[in-house]
Amino acid sequence: MRYQNDLLQASTTIERKKTSRVTHLIIGLICAILATASYAFFAAKPAPLTSNEIALTISDITTNIEQPIKPLDPINTTFDASVTAPKNITRQSMQSLSTVWQEHKIKHGESLSAIFSTNKLNKADLHKIINANDIGSQFATILPGESLMIGLNITGELSHLTYKKSPYEELKATRREDGSFNVELNQKEVERRISSASVIIHSSLFVDGLNAGLSEQTIMQLADIFAWDIDFALDIRENDQFSILYESLYINNKKIDTGNILAAEFINQGRTTKAIRYKDPTGKASYYSPDGNSMRKAFIRTPIPLARVSSGFNLKRKHPVLNRIRAHKGVDYAASTGTPIKATGNGKISFRGKQHGYGNVVIIQHGQRYSTLYAHMSKFHKRQRVGSHVKQGEIIGYVGKTGLATGSHLHYEFRIDGVHKNPLTVSLIKSEPILKKYKAAFLATSKSLLNQLEEFKSTQLAQKSQ
Repeated sequence: MRYQNDLLQASTTIERKKTSRVTHLIIGLICAILATASYAFFAAKPAPLTSNEIALTISDITTNIEQPIKPLDPINTTFDASVTAPKNITRQSMQSLSTVWQEHKIKHGESLSAIFSTNKLNKADLHKIINANDIGSQFATILPGESLMIGLNITGELSHLTYKKSPYEELKATRREDGSFNVELNQKEVERRISSASVIIHSSLFVDGLNAGLSEQTIMQLADIFAWDIDFALDIRENDQFSILYESLYINNKKIDTGNILAAEFINQGRTTKAIRYKDPTGKASYYSPDGNSMRKAFIRTPIPLARVSSGFNLKRKHPVLNRIRAHKGVDYAASTGTPIKATGNGKISFRGKQHGYGNVVIIQHGQRYSTLYAHMSKFHKRQRVGSHVKQGEIIGYVGKTGLATGSHLHYEFRIDGVHKNPLTVSLIKSEPILKKYKAAFLATSKSLLNQLEEFKSTQLAQKSQ
């Protein structure tokens, strides 16, 4: 009996131990599950912020809201069509951000219309630009060798057109939202300084001028000023000399170009001629002698500046092709084929075509009594015809050797009442002097500029004597 009780007690103890193990195992499993869930919950939930951290976070948010959006790089920018643009960004500003620029080098004889065709641009846009305002037509004055900058927007249509007219002038067309164009001429502020130069001629006006540091533009301007008084192809002698005051143009203290000659003195074969530039209150500028007479006569002496005279006026000359005596009733100027020929006076074209041994000829009638003839041209100016009015200095054709000619040259004739005169010696009539109402202001300007010119010459002489 006792044995059975011991056995029962032992069995009960074993069962209790088993139950205790299972219970501990279940409790342990539940604790593990609760611990894992608790860790995940507390790991995902951020720790509470301190008061300083809260203030700093609010400050960062405010700063980010107020900071403006930086503009995108237009070269590398691409757009996601699914992204909605901010309300304050217009269609035009979005397009300007994505402008793709391409450069077009202007070729000789290439028109703006041809450029639009080459670049597959809409001709309707060309019409809009040219007729946008009074400035738009300036796009038609593009020059070969320069560049047009063409801007295309994200739709591939023209959005910008830019042409640099000079170092300080830029012509720009910009598409508006309604499809029209705004055209403006942007000009940089130019500072004009007075420069001076004095040159003694040993070789030629052109060569010695360049050696003295003058630009080609300034040398040709000097030749134009004195073209009515000096034949630079025939009259220039060694030791002739000139002195000038002229404008030098600066932008941001950097020289970018030369401007107008303000005063000039030319000593040719001992004879001194002076010229002053004067701009009247109406904006008209011209050159006058110190006493107010115009430097411009009714005719310029030669139709090709700086050209060499190859054959003069001679009524008993032997013709080089026909090999017999035949009067040479004009002057021949040797020049390469294609050299521009200028009208020597204002007038109307009375003949334009082929004429006997003269080849391609242009005859200009100047009023009732005077006429000039230009022969052996390679070609005519394409925008002129019989009846066209031309101005003094305007190009009417180009040097060639058409007709009875042994080489490229211009044959030039000058006639008064139908009678041939020697173009090199004929007396040229003068243009109108400065108007009386501007005379006093002109004389003051003339005196000031001539005094400056004399001071410069004196300084130059003093430096050479040292």
